[in-house]
Amino acid sequence: MAALALSVCLPTASGATAAPRKADAQCWATHYGPQPPGALTADGELFDNNADAAATSVSRHPQLPFGTRVQVTDVANGRSLVVRINDRGTFVQTPQEPKCLDLTDGAFGRLGGSLDPDAGHIVATQQVLN
Repeated sequence: MAALALSVCLPTASGATAAPRKADAQCWATHYGPQPPGALTADGELFDNNADAAATSVSRHPQLPFGTRVQVTDVANGRSLVVRINDRGTFVQTPQEPKCLDLTDGAFGRLGGSLDPDAGHIVATQQVLN
């Protein structure tokens, strides 16, 4: 199966949507942080903060469907990981903070992100696999 190209549209200061970014464009991958016991993801799964899973921004157009697999690569160290989309985030992408994914803490750490002290985000590239 061929990989699909991924475009990310960023809102401008005026609220209009900017031109789509190329699949290899860099963005920020953030992480969830602590979640309450029994929390559910937007697709109804029990939240697992160690899973290779992520949320996409509700401001992203088009939305990535639940179950979509995305290869995320940390630009700083070259580590890659395939995550499955199972949630929607409430964060907004801006030109100053081009957030693309909200990773579980486990996935964030496996890519090289630091939770202690909290790095907040990693600079990443992403490629949709299915």
